[in-house]
Amino acid sequence: MNHLDRRQLLLGLGAGLLAPALPSFAADDDKTYDQDSVLHAATEFFGNTTEGLAKVIEKAFHEQGRPNAYIKGEEAAGALTVGLRYGEGELVQKVGAGRKVYWAGPSIGFDAGGNASKVFTLIYRLPNVDALYQRFPGVDGSLYYIGGAGINYQRRGGITLAPIRLGVGLRAGASVGYVHYRREKSINPF
Repeated sequence: MNHLDRRQLLLGLGAGLLAPALPSFAADDDKTYDQDSVLHAATEFFGNTTEGLAKVIEKAFHEQGRPNAYIKGEEAAGALTVGLRYGEGELVQKVGAGRKVYWAGPSIGFDAGGNASKVFTLIYRLPNVDALYQRFPGVDGSLYYIGGAGINYQRRGGITLAPIRLGVGLRAGASVGYVHYRREKSINPF
C-alpha cells in the first residue's frame, strides 16, 4: 500500500467515525418548514401578502429558526384592565396529521378595547402534539408591528409559539397573562 492509499484510507475512516457526531441537517429539514413555504402558507391563509407579513416571518426565522408546526386560526379578544382571549384553529405539522386546536386565556394590565384577528402561529421544537396542550405565558403590548402584522412569543418547556396576528379592532395597552391550548372548546379561560 503506497503513501497516497494509506492517507485516503485514514481520511475515509476518520470521516466514517465523525459522521455520527455531526448534526444531520437533511433530517432536520425533513421535519421543519423553510421560510418560503411558511410565507406561502401564511399568504394563502391571510388572503394576501404584505411587506409587513414577510418582514414579521423573516424576523421569526432569524430569531427562532425553522418551525416544525403551525396553527391557522381565528381569535377574538377584549379587555378593560382584565382581558380574555378565545380562539380556534387547525394544527398543521410537517410530520403527522393535522388536528383541531382551541385556546383561551386571561390577561391583566393597562389594556382596553377589543379585536378580532386571523392568527398564524409558528411552533418551534414541538416534540409531539400532546406537548401543545398546556398553558403558555405571554406578554401583549410588546408586539412587533410592521404594516399591520404583529408577533409576540410564548415559551414553555423548550417549546416556543410565535403568533402572527392580522385583524381589526381598537385595542391599546400592555398586559401579561397566559394562553391555554386545548383539545376541546371551552368557555373557561383558565
